[in-house]
Amino acid sequence: MISTALEFITAVLGPLGPVIVAAGLGLFLILLSLPVILKKGEDPFAKLGNSGTASAAFKKKDEATPGKGRMNLRYDRSKFNLTKFEAYLTPQNEEELSAARLKMLQAGYRSRGAVGNYNFLRMILGISFLGLGLLYTLIMSSQLTPLQVSLYIILPGAAGYYLPTYWIERRRQTRQRELEDGFPDALDLMLVCVEAGQSLDQSIVRVAVEIKHSNKYLSDEFQVVANELRAGKERVSVLRDLGERCGVPDISSFVTVLVQSASFGTSISDALRVYAFEMRDKRIMRAEEKANKLPTKMTLGTMLFTVPPLLIILVGPSVYDIYVNLGGGGQ
Repeated sequence: MISTALEFITAVLGPLGPVIVAAGLGLFLILLSLPVILKKGEDPFAKLGNSGTASAAFKKKDEATPGKGRMNLRYDRSKFNLTKFEAYLTPQNEEELSAARLKMLQAGYRSRGAVGNYNFLRMILGISFLGLGLLYTLIMSSQLTPLQVSLYIILPGAAGYYLPTYWIERRRQTRQRELEDGFPDALDLMLVCVEAGQSLDQSIVRVAVEIKHSNKYLSDEFQVVANELRAGKERVSVLRDLGERCGVPDISSFVTVLVQSASFGTSISDALRVYAFEMRDKRIMRAEEKANKLPTKMTLGTMLFTVPPLLIILVGPSVYDIYVNLGGGGQ
């Protein structure tokens, strides 16, 4: 019976029919076992809201105010919450978890479940693209070689798995470039605020408000710094977190300058003036570097799109005349 089934599968799906069936069965079993693996016990805080005196008090209040929803001890942000699957979607190694959180922060995702959502998206896209590749090979199995079948199954799954990584990396690079370009202007504005008599904390708040429309990323970072300072966190720790969170060398150097200025008791306005001047020069040098690279980058495009049409215009008539003359002489 087994040999008959294998012969039937091979006749229908081709030489790799048993492999395709085994892969499809494995994928089905994975999808079937995911709810059981990811299942977690009831949250004890949820039990607290459903029992005891608090529950009775909440029920009485709900009955008295039928227009309002039931009061919960824990705020439920959405019906679909990945917090209970956090143990399966986040790295258990502290070093890997810190690196993943830092990467998400540098990309602009500050929510608590950003790492879990990222890993969940990688898993879902990988399985979905793998299923699509498997479905395509099942439909076109009679026209594909074994190598093509393997590529059409593996490559979509790998592409779906690494697509979120590519998106995060591109977003992180774009954000860091925006921070680097807008930082000299923010420094100039901060220097004006400090020289006008405001403290460093007040100048950071003012800069965050003023540059909100011109550079949103930098405004958000300064707003986070202002909120942490209001909450009572140490300035040195807040500034170091800023440099680590941004991942831009210029901002890290700026943090070092402020920390050293506070440690040695030197004037913050003098340090800001010198550093702002250096940042303006550095931005000008970056612009000049890009301008100097432009002719080299345009050389390939010039050779591809200018030289061939020029050769056709100049040499084409002569080649045509030679071809006609040789053809006429042969006749």
